[in-house]
Amino acid sequence: MIRNIIVSSVERIVSELWETSGRERPAGVKVSVERPAHSEHGDYSVNAAMLLAKPLKRSPQSIASEIREKLMNDAAAEPYFHKIETAGPGFLNFYVNWAKWSAPGASSEKIQRKKEKVIIEHTSINPNKSAHVGHLRNSCIGDTIARMMKRSGYTVEVHNYIDDLGNQLADTVVGLLHTGNAGNYARFGDFCWDTYAKINREYEKRPELLQKRTEVLHELERGHTNTAWLGLLVAERIVREHLEEMKQFGIRYDVLVWESSIVKEGFWDSAFELLRTTPIFRRETAGKLAGCWVLKQEDAAGSEAEFQADKVLVRSNGILTYTAKDIAYHLWKFGVLGRDFRYKKFGEGLWSTDSEGTRKKLGAADMVVNVIDHRQEYPQAMVRQSLAALGLEKQAAQLRHVSYGVVSLSRDTAAGLGVDVSEGKHAYPMSGRQGIGIQAADLLRRMEEAIEAKRSRKAGLSSRTIAAAAIRYYLLRFHLQTEVVFDLAQATEISGNTGVYLLYAHARGCSILDKAGSEAEAITANVPERERMHPQELSLIRQLAYWPETLEAAAGELSPITICAYAHELSALFNHFYASCPILKSEGEERTFRLWLTARFQATLKEALEVLGLPAPRRM
Repeated sequence: MIRNIIVSSVERIVSELWETSGRERPAGVKVSVERPAHSEHGDYSVNAAMLLAKPLKRSPQSIASEIREKLMNDAAAEPYFHKIETAGPGFLNFYVNWAKWSAPGASSEKIQRKKEKVIIEHTSINPNKSAHVGHLRNSCIGDTIARMMKRSGYTVEVHNYIDDLGNQLADTVVGLLHTGNAGNYARFGDFCWDTYAKINREYEKRPELLQKRTEVLHELERGHTNTAWLGLLVAERIVREHLEEMKQFGIRYDVLVWESSIVKEGFWDSAFELLRTTPIFRRETAGKLAGCWVLKQEDAAGSEAEFQADKVLVRSNGILTYTAKDIAYHLWKFGVLGRDFRYKKFGEGLWSTDSEGTRKKLGAADMVVNVIDHRQEYPQAMVRQSLAALGLEKQAAQLRHVSYGVVSLSRDTAAGLGVDVSEGKHAYPMSGRQGIGIQAADLLRRMEEAIEAKRSRKAGLSSRTIAAAAIRYYLLRFHLQTEVVFDLAQATEISGNTGVYLLYAHARGCSILDKAGSEAEAITANVPERERMHPQELSLIRQLAYWPETLEAAAGELSPITICAYAHELSALFNHFYASCPILKSEGEERTFRLWLTARFQATLKEALEVLGLPAPRRM
């Protein structure tokens, strides 16, 4: 990619300057390549001269001029730029030779297969009720990150962690055993949605039921009792419903890791013995945590109150906390626990941990990415702290938490669900305990109805497929840390910065190429050089060139919105190009070049859509 050519060429010259100066190169001096905000300042800009000025005791302008002269004689870089200028206090501005870039074969990029293996854990919904739109945001983010990293050359293994020993499942089991619930439900998860809300109301009226929850938790962990089997049946039925829901949004997994497997296979026992060798893990003998095994904070000074408490891993009654099992799970993820799971098929291409299964080479990652909302920052920090305490600093550094803002409901949407909005707040949180939220299946149904009502033609993709794409893009196009205030009316829009807009742009490109027929198929090897371009041609070709580096940056930053922003801008630029530059009505070399540009747009947008998990339709 062009950025890499600039970096490698400038880096080589910078290294020569340091060698000539006889000085040691400071660690902070790193070549940085940016895209200027205004095209008159070039296609790329480098500030290396300004970073070198002080340590080399030279003016940045003279350093920039020297770098420029060397670059103009660099055989690897010179053909790609028709001009390199120095500007301002010491910038180097690069103007790409787009005629050279568009030459047959010159602009193709090959993905380099990387050695690293990445485990990405996402979704991980409690198996006690149907999924809601907040869960769906997690799944869309995680699946897109997996697609980005696969496309960038990593070996990727996708996990869905099933918490079948947690409070939420225990609550649903208590509700099934001790409350009455009836009605017409399309799915078992919907029935459990209401049952879960109902038992939480009952706890307030009948506090003695909370003891039942504790008893169920013990039964689930022990296994093989009536209650444990009931919990397993509930969890497995709901997990299968979750998988079917996610499949409609293009979301799939490689492995289901059941929390009960971590306990039954002795993972926690092994982790416990390892942690006992560290100074940060001990059993409290006095105070309110007496009898608990806790992970002591190394340094809580100056931290927020919620992070100052020691983390309990084993309660005084012997019940493991979620974080305890998560630590054991992560030791296995990095291949340092000395134990392994067995697996059984759970579906097409999907394995599930099972004590009666077979061995498979899974886990043992170089990097672990966990997609969990920002409220789980503290438990993730505890896992990282445990790895470091065990001398696994490299693994601790490669544990990456993709934190994101939760989804709440707009006032109008909340009111439509029967929530009291008399306070007039801007947003209202979803609450499983209160049964407040938009179920993912219900959202898909409503969006499908909205798409169907607005379509004038029914050819091409089904309304349901378009609806799923629209929802997925809606949940991806926000910055990760943004709290998404979900508004049903806004989510069902199909114009503006939406997934539907991208699908139409791709279909338009395909339509043009289909009409050109065999002529379009032959242009790849015969595209003419085009020294003088229309401004819209130039804008589009520049955006096409940015795709490889955009993908690389998005994968490095684990940032789906980077791909969303790129795809939307690319689609908008193509639509401007289509409106300003006749394609099929043009002639000669101009026609050939514009068909080539259309073909490159279609192929690039198709890649971007695939990374985002959206379809790339030939017709809408």
